[in-house]
Amino acid sequence: MSIMYKSTRSNGDKVTASQAILKGLAEDGGLFVPDGIPGLETGLETLADLSYKETAYEVMKLFLSDFTKEELMYCIDGAYDDKFDTEQIAPLVKKDGAYYLELFHGKTIAFKDMALSILPYLMTTSAKKNGVKNEIVILTATSGDTGKAALAGFADVPGTSIIVFYPKNGVSPIQERQMLTQTGENTHVVGILGNFDDAQTGVKKMFGSKELAAQMNKAGYQFSSANSINIGRLVPQIVYYVYAYGQLLKQGEISCGEKINVVVPTGNFGNILAAYYAKNMGIPINTLYCASNENKVLFDFFNTGKYDRKREFILTTSPSMDILISSNLERLIYRIAGEDAAKTKELMDALTSDGEYSITSEMREKLQDFVGGFASEEETHAAIKRLYDKTGYIMDTHTAVASEVYYKKAEQTGIKTVIASTASPYKFTRSVMNAIDSKYDSMSDFELVDQLKEISGVAVPQAIEEIRFANILHDTICDKSEMEQTVKNILGI
Repeated sequence: MSIMYKSTRSNGDKVTASQAILKGLAEDGGLFVPDGIPGLETGLETLADLSYKETAYEVMKLFLSDFTKEELMYCIDGAYDDKFDTEQIAPLVKKDGAYYLELFHGKTIAFKDMALSILPYLMTTSAKKNGVKNEIVILTATSGDTGKAALAGFADVPGTSIIVFYPKNGVSPIQERQMLTQTGENTHVVGILGNFDDAQTGVKKMFGSKELAAQMNKAGYQFSSANSINIGRLVPQIVYYVYAYGQLLKQGEISCGEKINVVVPTGNFGNILAAYYAKNMGIPINTLYCASNENKVLFDFFNTGKYDRKREFILTTSPSMDILISSNLERLIYRIAGEDAAKTKELMDALTSDGEYSITSEMREKLQDFVGGFASEEETHAAIKRLYDKTGYIMDTHTAVASEVYYKKAEQTGIKTVIASTASPYKFTRSVMNAIDSKYDSMSDFELVDQLKEISGVAVPQAIEEIRFANILHDTICDKSEMEQTVKNILGI
């Protein structure tokens, strides 16, 4: 079956996968969704025998159906190579009864690597397929991890430039240093005086501006996105949930067809949406636990059916989850609305104008696959210490939110559970080490790195070593109202 893509907000023309990847966002401001979710062609029993690359091909060939086998294998082989520090790419480790899917073994030690290692290959292949002559400007907002992963992926890729906006005071010191030391003639990093939602809103506004698009085209540029709004980000994320099921089979932890639970720490929803797509492809997933930090807008949504961003924005020690507008949720809203584009647009417009929307009782009934949970800052830190004291295993703050929700909600179901472990603890050393013992707070950031190595027995990732003495290369800061002008200045238009 050939999969085409359509907007969540209108019933306009459908586009191919490569066209959707190039566009990033639909012209009407909606997100691209597949016109059907294909079923896995390979039997569940065979998943145990597949490598990560083989699993990626089995999933991606179904969603990216206008790519040839040769094109897809070129992308997959280029992405999942020795830039990951393990041949497994995404190891599944059992600790204290749960299975942690380690998604942080890539170049920037966060789960975003899983998709952003392949997106540049998908993007440049798509450009060739569609005869694009303009330089592609990757415009993206980050709450910490997407930025570095996208910068690393697109650095010095011919025919592309990348501009990343991040909240100047809303990322961890390591996250910021990773971005500000990024090399590459085509890379640009801008700190904004605002939060992540401001950055994301500014980016979406630029994508929706026909005037700016015309100016860009005249100058030989066109926008695309590395954010999770791009379907080229979402499809690779489906892969690791299919792979996790295969690994459980391979390790003899489940029988073929046995249902599992999945817990995902999320602010922007794309990571758990990918698990939902995997379930709809035929992976036996029972319940999807959406784990929130103190910015628990998603927890409230799943429990009340009301999405309300009119609340205090809280800076936490899991900064990549400090989000009040979950853009990817729109794809799920579209699905539970019976693929009613008008209804989806109505709700998204209400979010923009009123800061809230409520779904119908019929739509709520279609959310039975999901359970919302959340962890406070105190619970997050306690979860890190508890797992370390019991097993010696150290997890980052985001994974800890998911771990706490597992113990609160999923453990008692008796169903084996995969927890998406979304970042290396080395990315959040101060928060992690303070959770284990407050005595570490007096140490500098890189003293903490060395101490973490000592108590965990896990080698310091190359991603951390390379920024220890790296020079700061980016120092641009702007107000949230100046984002478009900043882009024009960078591109010289």
